Amino acid sequence: MNLPVREGHFLLESGLHAEGWIDLDTLFLEPQELAPHIAALAAIISRYQISAVCGPLLGGAFVAQAIANQLGVRFYYAERVRSNPQELFQAVYQLPNSQRARAATERFAVVDDVIGAGSAVRATVNELTSVGAVTAVVGSLLALGNRAEDHLSQLGIPMVTLGSREIGMWEPERCPQCKAGVPLQSVS
Repeated sequence: MNLPVREGHFLLESGLHAEGWIDLDTLFLEPQELAPHIAALAAIISRYQISAVCGPLLGGAFVAQAIANQLGVRFYYAERVRSNPQELFQAVYQLPNSQRARAATERFAVVDDVIGAGSAVRATVNELTSVGAVTAVVGSLLALGNRAEDHLSQLGIPMVTLGSREIGMWEPERCPQCKAGVPLQSVS
């Protein structure tokens, strides 16, 4: 899977600064090219005896729906309702009200396309926990570093991924690019 990486100085949803940004807008244009990766991730996730898959909108939900279809389990999604990148990990994702009661009875895999610092999956796991659901595993097509995995392991949730890549991420006060006067770039 060839994902285009822009190098520079970026503000992530988590509030962290990063030296790279992966443009995912074209990832889902060719579903047949993505299908073997979806099947591989679904095979790994199937070991966790889940009853449902949930993904943060947008890309994570597309991957989650494809995996749910592959495994024959229910599909849920969480949408971002609030984000404050001026503070670390302040994003809030919520299930639609119509899904909340049913979600409470599920054992979930939370899935995203690419997990960097893990802001979206952290917020999705928090939402599922708040309704009484269990998160059995978090999965992704690609992980950028190990920040998300470290956080999830503290919660006792394993993280699985098809691949990993290192991208420098820093708290704003520790960011070498800020110290060098490099301006933040837009991620859109």
